[in-house]
Amino acid sequence: MGDTRNRVVATGTHFIDGNMACAEGAIAVGCRFVSGYPITPSTEVVEHIAKRFPKVGGMFIQMEDELAASICFQGAVWCGVKGMTVTSGPGFSLMMEHVGLAAALETPSVFVDVQRAGPSTGLPTAPAQQDMMQARWGSHGDYEIIALSPSSPQECFDYIITCFNLSEKYRCPVFFMMDETVGHMHGKVKIPAPEAIEVIERKNTTRPPGEYQPYKVYDGCVPEMVKVGMGHRIHITGLTHNEQGYPAMTSDAQQKLVTRLCSKILDNVDDISIIRENNIEDSEVVVISYGITSRIAEHAVERARAKGVKVGTVRLITIWPFNDRAMVEIAKKTKNIIVAEMNLGQMVHEVRRAVGNLVPVHFLGNAGGTTIDPDIIIDKIEEVTQ
Repeated sequence: MGDTRNRVVATGTHFIDGNMACAEGAIAVGCRFVSGYPITPSTEVVEHIAKRFPKVGGMFIQMEDELAASICFQGAVWCGVKGMTVTSGPGFSLMMEHVGLAAALETPSVFVDVQRAGPSTGLPTAPAQQDMMQARWGSHGDYEIIALSPSSPQECFDYIITCFNLSEKYRCPVFFMMDETVGHMHGKVKIPAPEAIEVIERKNTTRPPGEYQPYKVYDGCVPEMVKVGMGHRIHITGLTHNEQGYPAMTSDAQQKLVTRLCSKILDNVDDISIIRENNIEDSEVVVISYGITSRIAEHAVERARAKGVKVGTVRLITIWPFNDRAMVEIAKKTKNIIVAEMNLGQMVHEVRRAVGNLVPVHFLGNAGGTTIDPDIIIDKIEEVTQ
């Protein structure tokens, strides 16, 4: 793998948009299969993939719809490659059944969602952050996922690599929650040499056929995998299954399987969670945000601090699993919290749930279609500190 990546990683400094940076990051971490269906504002990701993959030994397939795209790449993953799919809001809705399948089969899978304003067709070319709760709760049943949100083209490159690494480490669906503004924003992206990129490879079993069970945890909390051609005869199913992978239609089997699917994520929140704090010590107000809104919030906070207001920022890079403990510690350092996001109230509910009655949690948002004006954030800061 190392020699292959040396030939294909576009090392150097580039001026590209977030969608292209996402594609380059996927290539750099070793993704070699992508299935997708064109949808604004995510199409540039797969367009770039389609151009680059023939040169790096990868395969892109344009499927007939998002349902097909979200299952096709999972089959490729079970054949041994790293894969992902790319979409936006309406297509994301169609993929939810296969999100649950990926969770049940413990398929290392990356879903890129370049969010746009909804519901339904909505505003295809306008930004929003309205899919955050759907990413967590969109499919049925109890399961856990991981979701990250970038705020720049550089982070689109860096954190898609993190998404793939987390998907391999925890064998679960991982969502890259971009937004239209970040996806179409151009900026400087530094791509390091392959040897400087941390890559977590898949843990394939070394156990011989007959001794390996596909859903038995031999070490840690995540089962080992196999791929086609390793000589193993295995069975995988979305039905509740035992360690051998065969259907086990009992409440005991359900309890054992689903509890492990959740605990492998929830027991490792601190390992997964990435949160950036700035100037929150002894603050009167903290602005919590993510994605493009965090860039705007940082600018607004700089202006408010220039006026003498004690205000800081918290960036949620990891959205799910939600880090309750970190939120409580943040609340202990301030008098007020403002949650700014491009929706009518989604992640603010998680902040309020985690913080409880420690401090007031104020909401600032819109229905999508445009980013939040920094002046509005400044007005809100001044309102809650009066």
